[in-house]
Amino acid sequence: MSVDIRVRRVYEDPSPADGARVLVDRVWPRGLRRDAARLDEWAKDVAPSPGLRTWYRHDPALFEEFRRRYVAELGAPPAREALARLRRLAESGPVTLLTATKDVGLSQAAVLADVLRGSA
Repeated sequence: MSVDIRVRRVYEDPSPADGARVLVDRVWPRGLRRDAARLDEWAKDVAPSPGLRTWYRHDPALFEEFRRRYVAELGAPPAREALARLRRLAESGPVTLLTATKDVGLSQAAVLADVLRGSA
């Protein structure tokens, strides 16, 4: 079964096509009011560990190693349970993974989307 997973910046205006809007950052996005985010869920448990996030620093040269380490983290509790919850959510309709990261293509949200689609 294919799932409709999208990745967007949390600062972008919500779209009716977003479906369930899930923030996948561990830290609340700077300068964003909670009511303005219009989230359905904040899935902190699927975010990379603070140590991995600090190591990566969104350096494009480290992205493939970040992907490998992050996917490994997703296999451990409580991330595994949170990932299962996102899979169930995606079975019922579109899910938009939201992040504050400037380059969503090099973010944990992009890796997570691949994992949920079964292509990671």
